[in-house]
Amino acid sequence: MKDLEVPQSRKGKFEKMGPFPKQPLFCLKWPWDIHQNPRNSNTCSFEGPWIFKSLQSLGSVAFNFANSAFKPFQLDAGTNQNQSLKSKKKILTPEEQGEAEHRAFASALATGKAATVIEFYSPKCRLCNSLVDFVTEVEGRNSDWLSIVMADAENEKWLPELLHYGIAYVPCFVLLDQKGRALAKTGVPSSRLHVIAGLSHLLKMKRPHEHNR
Repeated sequence: MKDLEVPQSRKGKFEKMGPFPKQPLFCLKWPWDIHQNPRNSNTCSFEGPWIFKSLQSLGSVAFNFANSAFKPFQLDAGTNQNQSLKSKKKILTPEEQGEAEHRAFASALATGKAATVIEFYSPKCRLCNSLVDFVTEVEGRNSDWLSIVMADAENEKWLPELLHYGIAYVPCFVLLDQKGRALAKTGVPSSRLHVIAGLSHLLKMKRPHEHNR
């Protein structure tokens, strides 16, 4: 690429300015022209005072140092973030999932609360998935006397409980008393509202009197 030239009408005016070198007042060129035409006599250059050169050198050193120091930090941060995301998204095996749910069930019974509800569900059940937020909200509002635990009906770890409570459909909520004895369960689900109504009926059976007022 050639150097950009100043129009002849203005170039003449610039050349008449005293003893200064015969160069354009404005240095218009592309950076790579220096490597392509290093010996070109028409190549313009700007030589600033020595103090500006020193400041420019110090600025370059500072920029290179900051750039080299920041890149490794940025890489490490991204790596750590990816590792944390992978750990959060770790998928449990069916055996691990069943053991985790059983531990939650044992912990719920150990609290000695007035009632514990087991929700038998299936990961493939859309109706079950639509109830997650509602069930979480119900447990949060009644956490002083109620615990709700999840039980994957497709996990063989829960097979004894499936047979014991006669679970033949999902979602199905089973109400247990303080000693872990089954009191009642919801019927065959026909709709989301039907399941919610059934769960509400179970909770009324064990809800403390102060909550019924």
